[in-house]
Amino acid sequence: MAEWTTVQAEDGHNLDLYLARPAGSPIAGLVVLQEIFGANAHIRSVADGFAKDGFLAVAPALFDRIEKGIQLGYEGADRDRAMACLKLMDPANAIKDVAASLAFVRHATGRKAGVIGYCWGGLITWLSATRLHPNAAVGYYAGGIGNFAHETPQAPVQLHFGRLDTHIPAEQVNKVSAAHPDVEIHWYENAGHAFNCDMRPSYHAESAAAARISALAFLHKHLA
Repeated sequence: MAEWTTVQAEDGHNLDLYLARPAGSPIAGLVVLQEIFGANAHIRSVADGFAKDGFLAVAPALFDRIEKGIQLGYEGADRDRAMACLKLMDPANAIKDVAASLAFVRHATGRKAGVIGYCWGGLITWLSATRLHPNAAVGYYAGGIGNFAHETPQAPVQLHFGRLDTHIPAEQVNKVSAAHPDVEIHWYENAGHAFNCDMRPSYHAESAAAARISALAFLHKHLA
């Protein structure tokens, strides 16, 4: 079962949450963080998938700070608008919205809560792990993560990258690995950027399936 609800961040900002409930009692809460395309159909489907796995999953509409209801496709004018939205977003404000989302799922479940994010959401996942206190964090192809490698995670972190990703140089990931050898990093030899998104040409089914198995095992280990 899925629905939309609203939460308030610490600075008074109200944002929408896509809420996907499991069939039975949730094993934990999970905050699903968007790419630069908003809480669109793909991200909602990801949240739905984790709900089927037993999590109370929410996808916060992080672009609500720009305009309500931003849900974009991946090509043409939508892609241009996504890039423009990204430039308007302050990561510090996104972190406030993640904090409110974590508080929501913790209150709703009475259990632990984790964060999982993709692309820009992968970077916000890393910053959530270093600046907040989720019980676990999983990031996919987090662009610019090397710029924040000096920040220390406060929770177990697992990261996923494609070897063919032309958007994220390996040096960025190596900075994280060198600074935090305890961070679990997975590489996928035949995958590029956004390999998990089945609505984009870059989707790589084999890598996406392998990453999901690893992510679920990690989340169960630290949240269940």
